[in-house]
Amino acid sequence: MTITGAVSRASLAEAKERFEAVIPPTAVAGGSGGSSPQNDYADLAVLGGDLFAVLHLIDREHGLRRAVSDPARDGADKAQLARILLEGKVSPAALGLVADVVRLRWSKPSELADAVETLAVTAEAARAEAEGKIDDLEDELFRFSRVVEGEPELRAALAGRGLPDERKLGVVDALLEGKVTASTLTLVTELVLRPRGRSLEGGLAEYGKLVAQRRQRLVALVRTPAELPEAQRTRLAAVLAAAYGHDVHLNIEIDPTVIGGLSVEIGDEIIDGTIAGRLDDVRRRLGTG
Repeated sequence: MTITGAVSRASLAEAKERFEAVIPPTAVAGGSGGSSPQNDYADLAVLGGDLFAVLHLIDREHGLRRAVSDPARDGADKAQLARILLEGKVSPAALGLVADVVRLRWSKPSELADAVETLAVTAEAARAEAEGKIDDLEDELFRFSRVVEGEPELRAALAGRGLPDERKLGVVDALLEGKVTASTLTLVTELVLRPRGRSLEGGLAEYGKLVAQRRQRLVALVRTPAELPEAQRTRLAAVLAAAYGHDVHLNIEIDPTVIGGLSVEIGDEIIDGTIAGRLDDVRRRLGTG
């Protein structure tokens, strides 16, 4: 779900701005407005589900995907096509947003589909945010990715072609239903049933980054040989936030192979404070590594 084309990146930024305009004004924790918060949560749940349904349609119908992403075709014409196909099948908010998205220019058809997926995940993140559960959503996606990574049989069952979708859904429900937020269950189910060419762990990592972006936070993977006390976690998050200029969400991974200290990975950058890391650095400096 990496959008690389300059034209598509600009369009995605505009699509995200239009998404923010679609969210009900009370769809933030502690917001105020004329409707009840519960109604706003339902609107966001519907919006996310509708956007995922549109994504499935675009992925399934290659001719349609080409038609609504064709840069030579007039934007208003593409928007009208989307409205004709989707009128009455998705919510008005989703319909208007999709019409706006297909008006934009995309470097290639797959990047329009990726943009719709990005908005669908962001809708679920906004839903969790409105419910005051966005931290839970981040943590649950990360923890489930580690469970999958550590259980090859579970990964094979959920990601392989051996089990029908109904059985996969049964496995996911048995593992997660009633134990995680509604948004976590929705996103995990989406990745299990429609991986879109990714590994399950890769998809969970991508979705986790989008959830973090909802709060304009960076995600730091912290590997440590033992559980970090809460005070140490708080200090580490504060130090990283000061260094990077953003709030930083810590995903803690207990790794017995880490020898002393801890390792912090943010994006492509690794801050290695372990004894093993320092020894490796010494070896490199001495030319013996």
